[in-house]
Amino acid sequence: MQTLFLIPARGDSKGIPGKNVKLFAGKPLVSYSIALAREFVRDVDICLSTDNVAIAAVAERMGLPVPFHRPPELATDTASTNDVIMHALDFYASLERTYNNIVLLQPTSPLRQAFHVREALSLYSHEIDLVLTVKLAEANPYFSLFEETPDGFLEKSKNGPFTRRQDCPKVWQANGAIYIYNVERLKQPIEPAYRRIVKYVMESKYSADLDTEHDWQYAEFLNSKLKILQSSKEA
Repeated sequence: MQTLFLIPARGDSKGIPGKNVKLFAGKPLVSYSIALAREFVRDVDICLSTDNVAIAAVAERMGLPVPFHRPPELATDTASTNDVIMHALDFYASLERTYNNIVLLQPTSPLRQAFHVREALSLYSHEIDLVLTVKLAEANPYFSLFEETPDGFLEKSKNGPFTRRQDCPKVWQANGAIYIYNVERLKQPIEPAYRRIVKYVMESKYSADLDTEHDWQYAEFLNSKLKILQSSKEA
């Protein structure tokens, strides 16, 4: 099974300007995803997809060649992840290199660990469309989430015979850390895009997804706590 590790890192960021090259715990944010990918595949099977010279420079300082410069139309707020993936696959197809699956690592998940990737990969098979990392959602549509009716009143997002939160079905929130795509399924023009999705559950302490400055500050706090915990285990 031929696997491509894809790291999508565009230069424009509204919530945290320049976040992919901003120092997180002393290192450029994107460098964490590059180092993690290297624990699983050779550099030739790692693709940093970026439109930004500064982001590319981080990879090059780490010795990772950047295969192409992502076109501007794929570096906007409206460009989809699927478009970015297909652009990378088309590039490698032009080199007569094909992949069976793609592990997509967003740079915005710096607390993700190698064992998470390893365990998520163990769930993947050709019979499924996507392995998706999730965390247990804090809000539950049967209990604490509401929608507004046309009359302006609130009603539960999902109805059910539940009077206690702990009795409600568990709901899962995508944490953005790891996506493992079936390439054959990606190329099939059938909607919805992914029918057979398998979850891999991550603890909240590893699930930071950096979209705002508050997210960043909290992730650095979590990172310091995780390092202290690791040190105590090694002592």
